Amino acid sequence: MDNSRKQAEALALLAEAERKVKNSQSFFSGLFGGSSKIEEACEIYSRAANMFKMAKSWSAAGNAFCQAAQLHLQLQSKHDAATSFVDAGNAFKKADPQEAINCLMRAIEIYTDMGRFTIAAKHHISIAEIYETELVDIEKAIAHYEQSADYYKGEESNSSANKCLLKVAGYAAQLEQYQKAIEIYEQVGTNAMDSPLLKYSAKDYFFKAALCHFCIDMLNAKLAVQKYEEMFPAFSDSRECKLVKKLLDAHEEQNVDGYTELVKEYDSISRLDQWLTTMLLRIKKTIQGDEEDLR
Repeated sequence: MDNSRKQAEALALLAEAERKVKNSQSFFSGLFGGSSKIEEACEIYSRAANMFKMAKSWSAAGNAFCQAAQLHLQLQSKHDAATSFVDAGNAFKKADPQEAINCLMRAIEIYTDMGRFTIAAKHHISIAEIYETELVDIEKAIAHYEQSADYYKGEESNSSANKCLLKVAGYAAQLEQYQKAIEIYEQVGTNAMDSPLLKYSAKDYFFKAALCHFCIDMLNAKLAVQKYEEMFPAFSDSRECKLVKKLLDAHEEQNVDGYTELVKEYDSISRLDQWLTTMLLRIKKTIQGDEEDLR
């Protein structure tokens, strides 16, 4: 079946659903089971939405799922309404990111009202990802990752909460909100070092926290590295800790070439990702006397 035929079939289903809704509102239907007509209309709207999806008419699919969601609310079927809003959000993602966010927020309201915080947290992540990739509004992405982390923490899903918090820390540092990033990296690092499974990753979090300190001020970074070594002796032997110490020396000597060599050498063994590259470049600029611009 080609797209135009699917589209036509979806439109016919929409018309049928609308008729059912109208009929449910008549006086006699009110007396003789108007709600069963609404239930039928819900099902037909969902079928129409799926047909629109097959025809790749994403906005039409989203609208049809929204109609189904509104009728589910009328029937007091909260869970089904939330599911339909999520389906609507997923369809709108492909055509209208802002409308996708609106639908997911409607679903979140219902889930939090029902006490389903883990599912609400998952949808906050979906919204954060739309802000990251489609709408490129990092401040709003951070807010939704933070909300998600709060809900996960409340449900004792600490590992999921930490994943969200690390996203927040990464973006906060990019926005030069270093103190916020440091607090998160230290908190997640401290939790990790007490866990046999996560111990190995603690050094990465302390490394990132030290780089954020370094972006603020060199003395800060020195004191932070000492603190992390005392808290977590394994950090002293890590390549990350050794690199920060050598970079601090190069910075103190105002040795730009030495600093660049150290970074290259580290990169040849452990590839630097974009975040680390950005932070290391910011620190390098402070050696060259641009300190005021980087505060």
